[in-house]
Amino acid sequence: MPISTTDGHSSPDRLPWYRSGVVYQVYPRSFADGDGDGVGDLPGITAHLGHLRDLGVDAVWLSPFYRSPMADFGYDVSDHCDVDPTFGELADADALIAAAHAQGTKVVVDFVPNHVSVEHPWFQDALTGREAEHRDWFVWRDGAPDQPPNNWRAAFSASPAWTYDEASGQHYLHLFLPEQPDLDWNHPEVVRAMHGVLRFWLDRGVDGFRADVVYCIGKEPALRDLPEDLAELPALLQDFGPGTHEQLRGIRTLLESYPGDRMVVGETVLPDVTTMASYLGHDDELHLAFNFSALHAPWRADRWRREIEAAASALDPIGGWPTWTLSNHDIPRHRTRLGSEGRARAAAVLLLTLRGTPFLYMGEELGLSDAEVPEERRVDPGGRDGCRAPLPWTEDPEGDWGGRAWLPLPPDAARLSVEAQTGDPTSMLEHYRRLLALRRATPALHRGALELLDAPAGVLRYRRSADEGPDVEVAINFTDEAIGGLDLSRRFLGGTALPGASTDPAVLGPDEARITTAD
Repeated sequence: MPISTTDGHSSPDRLPWYRSGVVYQVYPRSFADGDGDGVGDLPGITAHLGHLRDLGVDAVWLSPFYRSPMADFGYDVSDHCDVDPTFGELADADALIAAAHAQGTKVVVDFVPNHVSVEHPWFQDALTGREAEHRDWFVWRDGAPDQPPNNWRAAFSASPAWTYDEASGQHYLHLFLPEQPDLDWNHPEVVRAMHGVLRFWLDRGVDGFRADVVYCIGKEPALRDLPEDLAELPALLQDFGPGTHEQLRGIRTLLESYPGDRMVVGETVLPDVTTMASYLGHDDELHLAFNFSALHAPWRADRWRREIEAAASALDPIGGWPTWTLSNHDIPRHRTRLGSEGRARAAAVLLLTLRGTPFLYMGEELGLSDAEVPEERRVDPGGRDGCRAPLPWTEDPEGDWGGRAWLPLPPDAARLSVEAQTGDPTSMLEHYRRLLALRRATPALHRGALELLDAPAGVLRYRRSADEGPDVEVAINFTDEAIGGLDLSRRFLGGTALPGASTDPAVLGPDEARITTAD
């Protein structure tokens, strides 16, 4: 099936950067340690921006570095407009933005709109009584201490999404930890304040935002009980609906009042791609939305073909643009999930040749697996420590982190370090560098149409084409067996084999991916 050529509102030679580029996610605690205390920081990121340049990505997305008591490692914000001392100071954020822009790298920062920390001054004021200035900035309901206002359950636990405040005799809502009270976006002062947060960082030069669980902000005031299958995890499954769409249009208007294609990509952990697409509106809400259906898809050719078709069906009619990602800070790394380096290499070809914006998670370009974290060193309330392990930069990875990193290093850290892999044509790092260079140099790959092609069972095959440059065909074997009956006689551009390798034009080897052109 053919899938649109352009992005729906821009000419083929003028796509916004976030539709033609590649975004690289940095989890600041685990990227690079600038002061040797075992915890990553903003100066460490700045010092290693050259890695992103050499890799060939277009933008860096920074997970939260704001002031926080770290109950949820930065997603419980106590001051949106300052840097937590763990990561440096505000001047370090300014220096990072300036250095990134100097090398042509865009900067995207996390925006956490649904909740704040219990230590945020707004909530501390709200706790002083029902008449407090900021009381109505949060979601409070009457009820007995042992009777929550509804049946919603909080993420990360089987506990109610409500905590009782004895002093006032009311419960406050928290879709996540009790330390993360939800803001009430139905209150105009909340909207004004959170828009102020966006303006603060836009004025400092950031190019966009990743909006954390943004679909949760528009809750209807009735807060009715949910069906039992949704009540367990409303923050991760529930479409909160109309109120959110209104708020997203306001955020979109704010961003578009700034020059330079500022954007917002939403964390939309929703049950299907059609619901996800609704948060793009008709090109008047989110600019991009994460496709969690594809992120969690099993490694099967037929399933990925359906994911591509579903994304096109949902997005093309509204001028939407797909996003694709294989890993992030919340789920096991795809190298761990897929079980082999060969499949991880094939997955990289898939990610970087599909139509849409790829998001890379730091360390996937090194082929990292999840760290094994013993019980005594586990710290995350959601059990996500393994995928957040620190990156190895040199063949002395412990030394990179002052002798003791805040979490254990991933397996084979020295062998998989940036230093060890750089210049080795057989390494995962050089595999990613070749793919990213090919994608950037080939209009068909970074902005072209996609047409799904017939292929034997177990193989996904598609053609990419643009108004300029050659058409490109991609064939990926999702199985651990060789598959024949193919015609891959076109010129080899790249894939899982090294350039110049002998390839059988009728056969794809186990876990092999091949990119070819007729020109």
